[in-house]
Parts: sequence; C-alpha cells; structure tokens
Amino acid sequence: MHDSMKTLVMIPTYNEKENIAKLIEDVLKHKVDILVVDDNSPDGTWKIVKDIAKKNKRVHLLLRTKNKGRGFAGIAGFRYALKQGYNYIIEMDADLSHDPKYIPDFLKKIREADVVLGSRTIKGGDQTNRPMVRRMITKLANFYIRTILGLKVKDCNSGYRCFRRKVLESINLDKFISKGPSIVQETLYRVHLKRFRMKEIPIVFIERKTGSSKLGLKQLWKGYTMVLKLRLMKMFGAI
Repeated sequence: MHDSMKTLVMIPTYNEKENIAKLIEDVLKHKVDILVVDDNSPDGTWKIVKDIAKKNKRVHLLLRTKNKGRGFAGIAGFRYALKQGYNYIIEMDADLSHDPKYIPDFLKKIREADVVLGSRTIKGGDQTNRPMVRRMITKLANFYIRTILGLKVKDCNSGYRCFRRKVLESINLDKFISKGPSIVQETLYRVHLKRFRMKEIPIVFIERKTGSSKLGLKQLWKGYTMVLKLRLMKMFGAI
C-alpha cells in the first residue's frame, strides 16, 4: 500500500475468542494493518491476538487493564492510530457482523469524504437473521438520534466506519464523555459539528453466530440518554 493510503483497522474486543482469529484472517486479505484493542478479556481473546501478532507484523495488540469499556477502548484505539501515523482508520466490531469484504469500498469512498459509514438502511444495505423487533428498534433509534442531534446520515448506529486522520485530530479525543457503546453516536455528533463530509456505503449486517452480545437493554438506554445529554451540552456551549 502506498504511504498516502496507510490504513489501520481498529477492532475493540471483549470475550471474542470464537471470532477473532477468523476476523483477523479475513481482514489481512486486504492491504491494511490491524489493531485489536482488548479489555483484558477473561476468555483469553488477547492471548490469541498476541500469538498471531508474533507471526504477523501487520497485527498489533493493545491490551487494556484499566478504565474498561467500549468508549475508552475506542479512544485508545484512535490515539494509537494517530500516534503511529495512519492516514485512514477503519473501525469495526469483532463479532463477524461486519464483513471485511467492504474494506475496499470504504477506501474508495473515503476519497470523496472525510468519514464513511457502513449503512444497513440505505439502498443495498440490509441486516440478516435479525428478528423484526430488533429491526424496528434500529429504525426507531435512528429516527430518534437523527432528530435530536440533527444528523443527515441514515444509519447513526453503525460501528463500521472509516475516518480520515484529520477528522480524529480535530474532534478532541480528550473531551469525549462516553464510556460505553454510545461512543458511536458521540463520535458521529462531534464529526457533524465540525462539518466534515460524511458519506454512506451499503453493507449487509450479519447477526452474530457465536459469543454473546455486549449490547443489552441497559446499554441501549444509556445510549439514548447520552444522545439527549450531548444535545444539551451543545445548547449550553459545553461541546
């Protein structure tokens, strides 16, 4: 890969031992580096990554033992990417719901944007094996987030996305307040407020087959209240 397209795929993990080796194998088919940010998974996910990293210099492990949580892990991954000089940073989940085959599409679309989102809700996008209730929750959540935060994109909950370096440099990672999964919406809102160009590409989201989801009702509720908090912070000049 040409230096100007130096790309890092950042994958936050917690208890994904069934999925991580397969995901890394598939991501490595593309000309990118990989950073797994693991919160000291009790199931030993980080040990699997560590063994792979010993054999492949394109794979890196960031093992975290303090301030655990999806939000903290995401910020740590972004900081690593900036420190190591990557020009493009792709963020994706570790549960095989995000297919690495879309990586070339992200890198093509980013040429005309600052942020590219993998969208389930635009034409060509979909989500497989998801019950109707989950589909409705996704649809209502997107409407709610777009309305409260004034976002123009369709899939506000997508954790599969690509950033230009300058975006992460501009949104002040030190000011983030999300500790959990709401970092997805907070990042999007901060990007929106900086008026960066956001585009979407269609992806098919695949419901996880192994392991257990970390996103329960408690996390969903926290995410929705965080959206309100972010809007209020903006109204009172705290963002």
